[in-house]
This record gives sequence, C-alpha cells and structure tokens, in this order.
Amino acid sequence: MKKIIFAGGCFWGVEAYFNTIDGVLATKVGYANGNTENPTYEEVSGHETGYAEACYLEYDENKVQLKQLLSAYWKVVDPTLQDRQGHDVGNQYRTGIYYVDDKDLEVILESKEEEQKNYKNTIVTEISTLKNFYDAEVYHQKYLDKNPNGYCHIPKSLLKK
Repeated sequence: MKKIIFAGGCFWGVEAYFNTIDGVLATKVGYANGNTENPTYEEVSGHETGYAEACYLEYDENKVQLKQLLSAYWKVVDPTLQDRQGHDVGNQYRTGIYYVDDKDLEVILESKEEEQKNYKNTIVTEISTLKNFYDAEVYHQKYLDKNPNGYCHIPKSLLKK
C-alpha cells in the first residue's frame, strides 16, 4: 500500500473526489506540513499554523498508479492560484502534493511539468516531503457523505462513482 497527500482547497471535496477512484483504499482529511502540534480547525483557519487542509490517501499501486492520481488531482484544482481554491481563501487552502516515498518525487515533478503546459501562469502548487499530518476533527471526516449538500469547489458530477 502506497501513500500520498493532496492539498487542494477545502479538504471535504478532495476526499470525496478521491474516494471515487478505484484503487484508493482509504482516505482521511487533516492538516499537513505546519509548524505546531495537534492543530485544531480553528487554529488552522487563523492562518498562523502553516498547515494546509489536505487529504491523506492510501492506495493500491497494482490498481492505480501515482501518475493516474496526479492526473486526477490536476483536474480539480487551479494550481496557479496562491492560497485559494473556489470561494476558499487563506494559506490553509493552498495546493500541495506531499509525498512519503522519495521515489515518488520524480513522478510528481514530471506530472507538474506536463501540467504546466496547460497554463500561462506558473503553477504554484507546493511539492515537498510530508513533514507532519494531523487528522482533522471527526465531523470533517467523510463530510460530504454525511452532508451531501455541503459546499465544495469541485463539481458535484465528479464526486460520484
């Protein structure tokens, strides 16, 4: 089982979206690559912790490759926007790809380079090793499953299997 963490604006939609992809075995939302311990949603929303709202994925690389997950990721973010996606604004809504396995970096950078061809503006998506990840509060987990009319910047048509 492999792991990758994607930040792409509000984590509710990112999680719901990746749960539609065959080979994704488990997801959870939380806070990635910040500078405090055990942050709360309120602290992260205060823009001082350095965390990104993110979705932690575990996937079966025999069913889905990292390259495919990256392709799916680029479809639901505007990677040229700094610290925002949709109506969500703030550094916690930045785009980011956080890897656990150093061997994944080359695939990620190749994917970014290929994606850059689709944009005039520079891709600003943060790409780095995962420093830390803290689970978000229980009410955030699988939020759009529990609240199907909840806000999401990702088109609802992409959130169905």
